[in-house]
Amino acid sequence: MNVLSGSQNARVEYMTNYNVEGTLHFPSLPISPEQRTLYNILQPIIDASHTRDRKRSPPNSDFFPGTRPGLVTNVNGWTRGKISHVLEPHVRWMYGYVGSGKSSISQEVCDTCEREDRPVISFFFFRNAGDRSRIWRLATTLASQMAVAVPEAGPFIRAAVESNPALLAPNEGGISLRARMQQLVYATFKAAVQGERGADDQVPNTDAPLSPVNRALSQSPLLIVLDGLDECENKDEIQELISGMLLFFKENPLIPLRVFITSRVEEHIQSQLNVPSVRLDNLVDYCSDDDIDTFLRLLFEDGCKRSAVIRSYVQQHGEWPTPSDRRKLVEHIGGSFIFGSTLFKFIMGTNTEGDAGTSMEAGAGMTPMDRLPLALKMNPGLDGLYAQILARSQHLPHFGKIISTIALLQAPLSTSGIAEILGINTYEVVNVLVNVQTIIQVPGTDDIPVTLCHTSLRDFLTTQSRSHEFFAHPSNHVLLHRRCIECKLKHLRQDPGLFMQPRRSLPPAACYAVRYSRRHSWFGSGGYTLSDLNSAIELCREGLALQPEEPELKEDLASIVRLRGIKHGYLADIDEAISLCRAVLDLRQTPHPGYTDALNSLATALLARHRRTGVMADLEEAISLYSEALKLRPIPHSDRAYLLNSLGSALLDRHRWTGIVADLDEATSLLREALELRPSPHPGRSHSLNTLGNALLDRHRRTGVMADLEDATALYREALELRPFPHPGRSNPLNNLGNALLDCHRRTGVIADLEGAISLYNEALELRPSPHPDRSDSLNNLGNALLDRHRRAGVMTDLEKAISLLREALKLRPSPHPDRSDSLNNLGNALLDRYRRTGVMADLEEAVSFLREALELRPSPRLNRPDSLNNLGNALVDRHRCTGVMADLEEAISLLREALEFRPSPHPDRSDSFNNLGNALLDRHRCTGVMADLEEAVSLLREALDLRPSPRPDRPDVLYNLALSLHVMYKVTHVPSDLQEAVTCREELVELHRAVGHRHRPEALIGLAELLQMRFDVGGQEEDLSRIEALREEAKQLSVSLTESTG
Repeated sequence: MNVLSGSQNARVEYMTNYNVEGTLHFPSLPISPEQRTLYNILQPIIDASHTRDRKRSPPNSDFFPGTRPGLVTNVNGWTRGKISHVLEPHVRWMYGYVGSGKSSISQEVCDTCEREDRPVISFFFFRNAGDRSRIWRLATTLASQMAVAVPEAGPFIRAAVESNPALLAPNEGGISLRARMQQLVYATFKAAVQGERGADDQVPNTDAPLSPVNRALSQSPLLIVLDGLDECENKDEIQELISGMLLFFKENPLIPLRVFITSRVEEHIQSQLNVPSVRLDNLVDYCSDDDIDTFLRLLFEDGCKRSAVIRSYVQQHGEWPTPSDRRKLVEHIGGSFIFGSTLFKFIMGTNTEGDAGTSMEAGAGMTPMDRLPLALKMNPGLDGLYAQILARSQHLPHFGKIISTIALLQAPLSTSGIAEILGINTYEVVNVLVNVQTIIQVPGTDDIPVTLCHTSLRDFLTTQSRSHEFFAHPSNHVLLHRRCIECKLKHLRQDPGLFMQPRRSLPPAACYAVRYSRRHSWFGSGGYTLSDLNSAIELCREGLALQPEEPELKEDLASIVRLRGIKHGYLADIDEAISLCRAVLDLRQTPHPGYTDALNSLATALLARHRRTGVMADLEEAISLYSEALKLRPIPHSDRAYLLNSLGSALLDRHRWTGIVADLDEATSLLREALELRPSPHPGRSHSLNTLGNALLDRHRRTGVMADLEDATALYREALELRPFPHPGRSNPLNNLGNALLDCHRRTGVIADLEGAISLYNEALELRPSPHPDRSDSLNNLGNALLDRHRRAGVMTDLEKAISLLREALKLRPSPHPDRSDSLNNLGNALLDRYRRTGVMADLEEAVSFLREALELRPSPRLNRPDSLNNLGNALVDRHRCTGVMADLEEAISLLREALEFRPSPHPDRSDSFNNLGNALLDRHRCTGVMADLEEAVSLLREALDLRPSPRPDRPDVLYNLALSLHVMYKVTHVPSDLQEAVTCREELVELHRAVGHRHRPEALIGLAELLQMRFDVGGQEEDLSRIEALREEAKQLSVSLTESTG
């Protein structure tokens, strides 16, 4: 802003500018030198109090006399009353739903105090309004107002600041909120009161005359009004604020101070304020149709006086609106003052920033009388209202970009700022907004921020299930990121030394671009095309060429180059990002304010390279950097959730490589904390849900605890709901939920889980066309799920499709891709399955080759090494059975023993190792006749069966193998109990696991019949003979049916 444009020999003294909500504002009232010094020290938020310009700084809530008279009179009476009893409540909480008029009542209470010359100070919170949506400048802002309202407090405030300058930190700054409020507000007010009254028990000092202020306090206490407490994003600190406040009043029961709080009902507020020492008001009890009728009557009376069109209509037709129409409006509004106010603005076509008589027609030639019937047809409730108002401008050029930009901006901008960011003309922004001024506050000049009339509009626009075609799609962040880069570059071309200046001296749009461009890049990371990335990189390189040593520009280039490297597999891009990030870190050593961001950027790039190459040194350095950065972002820093999530993800990666349980436990703890800091509708909540789900799924796979699997599934489902189609990040929760359902199927055998997983994997694969960097993951996962379905149903098309998908995945993971071993392992298993169905030796040889390469890529202590040991061991057993080569069998037994050592109790895969090693030892016994192998095989298979209780879907495999080994044992030892145990296993197999229709039922029937025949030959039991005949007959009929169906 060029403040002194066209002036000559100008001199400015005592002018202070404050950056509030991204725009320069100037104090409008003269400040005496004494006040100015304390005012400048405290740096209050000047547009947070009840004296703010409400047209520029919402909420713009006027109170209409005659509405809710009982409540307002009661509250004003309470604020006036002297505090004469220790049990009298100092705090009053008025709560209600969106649009119930809380802020208008707060404003009226403050204005009443001003009219009656009673001391009042206030803070009106407002969501997404910079520091007004955070709590850290609350204490300094209230203290600044109190120094004016209670001048005796001024010296005490100054002394508190001088003794502890950290109280002035504009953010968390290491000083707790309770300490700030206590030292700057409560203690200073108490000292001011006691300085005149005497310090003992707050008893007045009768020897000293009361000052005018304390004379006023003796008649009515100082009032603090805190409006919109639910609009503050610091939930933990809100609880700290309330608990500290209530403790102060408990210790000072007669202090002449009251606090009036308004908010919606939210758990973190209600849990603190719903106590006996707080007086409660539920606005629902006071919002009657009579109040709405009075509200509308006053609005229309004023509107009619200002409109020549309405006056002319009334002269000809009589009263307007008619009592009948007003009654219909009251019924339609349903108790919501914000809905009623918005409907009135629509009917009148009032320009909220211009002259009250100016009209903005919603349609060509429409009068208020024409619009009233349309208002009665609007859907009640804010969503329907928002949709119908927005629809009137939907046809205009740039509508979608402008509305989405307003919803997604990280701080509000003026119409000219929005235009500059979007690269369009200011008049085009105004043209879109002029017809939506009932829900968006459009200032009369182009240097004041555009703000929302109510924060519920942002929630509406960013929730697709509510806003539908008006949804502010996250991909718009890609556009905003590019436009921010272009904005910076434009200003750099004009002034290459631009970034050498303090940020506050930059033009508003450039200042916004500098501060928030990378945040838009992060929010839009899933929506970039290769063309988007290439274009952004070209712009960043041009900017860096103008200022080669500017860290800000290096960071811009590093973030977008890293993103291209991750999304498209360009390792050289990731290497360049690391080099740039190291250069930035060298330029921003602690205590530079950008040091933590530099640590985080370098860690993120290193983690990306580790995931591409598997180099452990990169992972270790990333964890170290994230840990250091997290220490510098204590609760409740806004970036803490991001760093918790990043460090948790990195530790989870290390656990997958090393198997260190402590890493998994720490990762889970960090990710839980991150999720708690991202309540709905936080834009990062879906990401946190996904990463915590990953940690719980990993823990389930390690411990077998079903609660972890169930929790992971629930988290993935919520993450998926938050990313409806066509969200660019939808494929991640699709893939992860598929993983969880596949694990559920493997544990429970529920076929619906398997089918659900396949459906999710198919959708994820469609969203990851080549060359999507995660395509190989989807190919791999879908291939595995189809392999599972083949194993259950025996359909060869599933097996062939699985092999095809897994081959494609392997091609996308050439050496040294860190996930290559997974693809080798999975494809090897699929080929082994096909060999077992077809007997084609080439499949077996290829399987052994792939599984051996996978094992080489999984050295100890890699967490997935036992899987490779197990799978290669099984393949070698199969090859031994085909070729008779003992070396294969000996190697298989050695591998399977090592796998068992990696799976101590209670490892969920321990039963697999028991089963597979038992089978291999049984094979060796058959070749060598060594009884020790047979005895060990039976023992291992019994342990495997114990670990697979019914209804485990893999129990039938062990039943079969144990029955087989006991059969062999009986043939050698002739011990009847071995035969009986074998019969019991076969009977369970037939009765519970090989039901009619199962493709393996004929073999199960024959196996049971064979054992019963052996028992009959020894014991001669007639019932065995009849069962044998029945089993063989059923098996014969099933075999014939199977042959006919496949022929």
